Amino acid sequence: MSAAEFGEGLVGLIDFDTYLSSGVHIGTRQKTGAMAPFIYRVRPDGLYVLDVRKTDERIAAAGKFLARFNPQDVIVVSARQYGQRPAQRFGEVTRTRAMVGRFIPGTFTNPNYKGYTEPAALVVTDPFADEQPLREASQVGIPVVGLCDTDNETADVDLVIPTNNKGRKALALVYWLLARQVLRERGELSPDQPFEVPVEEFETKPGAG
Repeated sequence: MSAAEFGEGLVGLIDFDTYLSSGVHIGTRQKTGAMAPFIYRVRPDGLYVLDVRKTDERIAAAGKFLARFNPQDVIVVSARQYGQRPAQRFGEVTRTRAMVGRFIPGTFTNPNYKGYTEPAALVVTDPFADEQPLREASQVGIPVVGLCDTDNETADVDLVIPTNNKGRKALALVYWLLARQVLRERGELSPDQPFEVPVEEFETKPGAG
């Protein structure tokens, strides 16, 4: 698969082929109505292909949105193993808070729980795997940025980033780009300044978990 298959249309954050080589565009064999606008086509083997131009646009929009908040008021969650390292590294680079692994019910809704916290914004790696924090954010009115695959429902997600949210390299690249964009929007990294953190640092090592 090459960029030419997507026809005309440039992406702005990184070259087209990097998205493709990381598998960001590779969806599942299921699609929801909510994700239909982000799907470019279906392959002969039944896999739905996401439009990476829209991925690119949404990462840029999410970076602008998240940069508006105090870093410590933004929480990123990932129950999925392959999303935990990218989420943690995103938190470190952007000084936001990462909660990976099991999410304790009541974290956002029960003031009596010792780990209770009130984020201003939430990033979920997968609305299905991260259903508990997503539901609690919806209950208390916390805006949500969600990395959504072709099979995700998006009812409680305020800003969808369409992407393969199961692949190791795809998750690393999307979180790397999002971190870089947040820093750019805050004015901490100029648009022509190289991002010194390599994307490999965001990637779960093969065999981990």
